[in-house]
Amino acid sequence: MTSIIQTVNATSIASRRGFLGRTGTLSAVAVAMLAGKESLAQGMGGDTSKDVSILNVALGLEHEAINAYQLGAGSGLLQKPVLDVAVRFQADHKAHRDALIATIQKLGGTPVMEKKLDEYAKALKADTLRNQGDVLDLAARLELGAINAYLGVIPAFGNKDLAKVAGRLAADETMHYILLNNAMGRPLPAGALSFGA
Repeated sequence: MTSIIQTVNATSIASRRGFLGRTGTLSAVAVAMLAGKESLAQGMGGDTSKDVSILNVALGLEHEAINAYQLGAGSGLLQKPVLDVAVRFQADHKAHRDALIATIQKLGGTPVMEKKLDEYAKALKADTLRNQGDVLDLAARLELGAINAYLGVIPAFGNKDLAKVAGRLAADETMHYILLNNAMGRPLPAGALSFGA
């Protein structure tokens, strides 16, 4: 059972970590709009179709996270107060989703649609989750993948405000990851510079 979960999680982490490698990096226009700084985006111009594609990949990953938390919350395997924390983390991912959707639409794109919960359950092999630890482990691995994906865009920006947006998203994911690991009794990361490598 553990090896199945690890395989699924490794696949999700690889997809999150690799989404930038497959699609490139976001333009300054897209990041400024994602940050809600439309005035900063004015005058930057350029083709935003690549940005829309990249943002849609990120949106797909946020849909996956929202549904993973829904599967965990609905599984009956999470006990309070862990259940409350999972619901809170899901709310953070919904806020990320909403920001991505708004940005994609402002760029003239069409946001990728969320799949059905059953499709996420199958892809994440939710039927193999047997206890609270399994659910938390799955969530932690997805969060780690999100951390590395968001950190991956930071070097692309010379403007501190733009890099800050990606950093803020990564910070949310890092908070989730650390708290999930703590709930499982795992230690803090072993050393400095643990993320984004």
